[in-house]
Amino acid sequence: MKTLPIVFASALLLAATTSTSAQATTDKNHEVAETLAQKAQASSLGFDIVESLTVEVGPRLAGSAQDKVAVDWAMAKLTGLGFDKVYKEPVTVPVWHRGIARASIKSPFPQPMVVTALGGSIATPEGGISAPVVRFDSLDALNQAPADSMKGKIAFIDAKTERHRDGAGYGKTAGGRSRGAVAASEKGALAIIIRSIGTDHDRMAHTGMMRYKDGVEPIPAAAISNPDADLINAMLKRDPSVVVSLELGSERRGEATSYNVIAEVSGSSKAEEIVLIGAHLDSWDEGTGAIDDGAGVAIVTAAAKHILDLSQKPARTIRVVLYAAEEVGLVGGKAYASAHEAELAKHYIAAESDFGAGRIYQIDWRVSDSAHQSMVAAMAVSETLGVVAGNNKASGGPDVSMLPALGVPVASLRQDGSDYFDYHHTPNDTLDKIDPEALAQNVAVYAQFAWMMANSDVALRPLPAKE
Repeated sequence: MKTLPIVFASALLLAATTSTSAQATTDKNHEVAETLAQKAQASSLGFDIVESLTVEVGPRLAGSAQDKVAVDWAMAKLTGLGFDKVYKEPVTVPVWHRGIARASIKSPFPQPMVVTALGGSIATPEGGISAPVVRFDSLDALNQAPADSMKGKIAFIDAKTERHRDGAGYGKTAGGRSRGAVAASEKGALAIIIRSIGTDHDRMAHTGMMRYKDGVEPIPAAAISNPDADLINAMLKRDPSVVVSLELGSERRGEATSYNVIAEVSGSSKAEEIVLIGAHLDSWDEGTGAIDDGAGVAIVTAAAKHILDLSQKPARTIRVVLYAAEEVGLVGGKAYASAHEAELAKHYIAAESDFGAGRIYQIDWRVSDSAHQSMVAAMAVSETLGVVAGNNKASGGPDVSMLPALGVPVASLRQDGSDYFDYHHTPNDTLDKIDPEALAQNVAVYAQFAWMMANSDVALRPLPAKE
């Protein structure tokens, strides 16, 4: 057997020692992560937080009086939990008032309908609008209608939302809500109604943000419940002329100041680097904002609190960001990215919880290709919680979705959203829809994620090119 050169032998010894040391560090962090999961699952903290938010604040539409109450609640809650830093950053948000919403079928068979104004919609003229409806299967179908073909009529987009665990059906139909009013106006319509973007059969209408376009006449926009959309279809089979009456009292009221509310668990050896876990504090005004996104607020806050209570500090700072005005256009997320532009290079990774309280089943990443498998290995600790490895194409969640373009790695902790769009943006978004055990599992996984990321030695940049 040949004798290895001394330098080469030393290099091998150093590599072996380094590998052993890295494995020991990983194992130690896994042990802490397992302890965090046990504490989180045995604790009611997450549920206590979302209960507090829904009971003591309730609906909190951006720019409303209750939005201010929510900010005060968050500041007091985070301070009371003992975070190392608690502060808020101003965000300019649009103010919109819902007002009345009424709709009915006038002919051929008069019946009332359940309706809600879409967020940002203008009002109808006083007394409302009555006109025949013209049905379209999709936004694309409306876009293909002949010019001026909708004069004196109400457009009706009748796109059904498919049920998927990952919420994929929502992306296929939400365009009709956000862009339908522009398309209908370009064809000469007086107003637009849409089948609710929801997977339920309840007679509840789903609200959500819509938008206008400069140079295109704004028209009133509303959503009707899924059973009422079925009712219109049944009538159209009997008579091609179905006349609908719509009255909205919506009003745009300029701008106001809200806040991103932020809390931190200070890091030790790498305190200037940040692991961001976020959720959005605002909600729509018809439910109590329990699953959207009180659950997310509770998940990330409780996860960070469990780490705060450890006897040892994480290496990196863990930053909890409760974003303002997500529902009306990711306003808080954009404001955060702008305000923290100078320190984004110090953001190690970011993730947002904004998909209810269903159990986390998979973690997707957007990190350098060379780091992906290391991240999968780091989070193997969550396998006992039912979490499997995913892909390297994550967006991170709505309010952090703009960060990858700015170089920040993100992760998506995928929740089971099979029934999320049954309740999303309706009066039915209430506390009873949250399973405390499923919520606790979310807290456990987020705590493990934040801890493992705060102590990781793996370089996550540069990000792969977007496909």
